[in-house]
Amino acid sequence: MKNTHPLDNPELDRASLFVLMIPVIGFFPALWNLYRRQGSPECKAVSRLAIALAFSWLLGHILLEAGAISAESPTLTMLLMSSLLTTSYFIVSLGLMVRLWKRQPLWLPGISRVAEQVVGKHLS
Repeated sequence: MKNTHPLDNPELDRASLFVLMIPVIGFFPALWNLYRRQGSPECKAVSRLAIALAFSWLLGHILLEAGAISAESPTLTMLLMSSLLTTSYFIVSLGLMVRLWKRQPLWLPGISRVAEQVVGKHLS
């Protein structure tokens, strides 16, 4: 009989990947995973992707909100773009969760490359 640790469960690992992909909230456990430098390579890749998505959303949101505050006439347009960006972030995160559920690889054009090069270099 194998002597295994109760937490060495692949379903539990997959559930932790779902937590990492929760919009906004998943950023903090993802950052913690990379800070500790522990976990599987898949967990590190998902953490880097979650951080890259959260940073790109936050940067875009801040810039659009600042533009809406400082602009005189196109305020409504900037606010609509900001809400579209936020909605897109949530939909992409939900789509990545579906891909995790189907056991498919997580990959986004452009964002995955940035996650590996920039976030991976600085936090791993």
